[in-house]
Amino acid sequence: MSSWSWKAGFAGIAILAATAYAAAQMSGHPGMQGQMSPGGSDQPMMSPQGDAPAQMHARMMQMMQSGMMPAGTRGDMDRHGMMGMQGGPSGQPTLPGQDAFGAIEEVVQILESDPTTDWSKVNIAALREYLIDMNEVTLHAAATERPLDNGVEIAVTGEGRTLEAIKRMVPAHVNELVKIGWNAKTEDLPNGVKLTVTTDDAKQAIKLKALGFMGIMVQGGHHQPHHLMIAKGEFHTH
Repeated sequence: MSSWSWKAGFAGIAILAATAYAAAQMSGHPGMQGQMSPGGSDQPMMSPQGDAPAQMHARMMQMMQSGMMPAGTRGDMDRHGMMGMQGGPSGQPTLPGQDAFGAIEEVVQILESDPTTDWSKVNIAALREYLIDMNEVTLHAAATERPLDNGVEIAVTGEGRTLEAIKRMVPAHVNELVKIGWNAKTEDLPNGVKLTVTTDDAKQAIKLKALGFMGIMVQGGHHQPHHLMIAKGEFHTH
């Protein structure tokens, strides 16, 4: 287990401990149990149930500020971030905010760290177009699946930019599926592509039906190497 995973797990334990402690404090604190009714009655007027998380958070913040946290808990939460607000060990966000942006950023960093990179051949624009295709097929294509005795048949359809991406990506993926050992083929449709994937193995046939369209499309793990090859100008996109 990595050092960061260990720290993240420890931080979670610390937060749970703090939450439990805060709950115990609330149970013995009149102000948290209820407020007096306007008429001065001794019967408490309970806050709406939806306020409980807000009260818990407020109580925990008060305890943090007043030093009432159990020994060791406050320090752990200071280091790892209150309720996961810190993104990394330095307190700075680590996620780029958009997956395609992050993929391009990663490839550019690899290219910059490689002294043999031939910048005259680098084509980041082509990588961007490839990632747009991936986004269109993943999020906007319609996939109608029909189970077969030995696999699955999938009609992948769309319009406009999505249709263009389907026509490029789905047929090109057949070779990857064949490498795995499955039988795969595509047929053109007026608004997309029909992908048929079958196998002689009964267990694999069950797996194919469970994977469905996107589960089949991610098979082979070839996309990441392709990103770098496209950026280097060594691989023509679909």
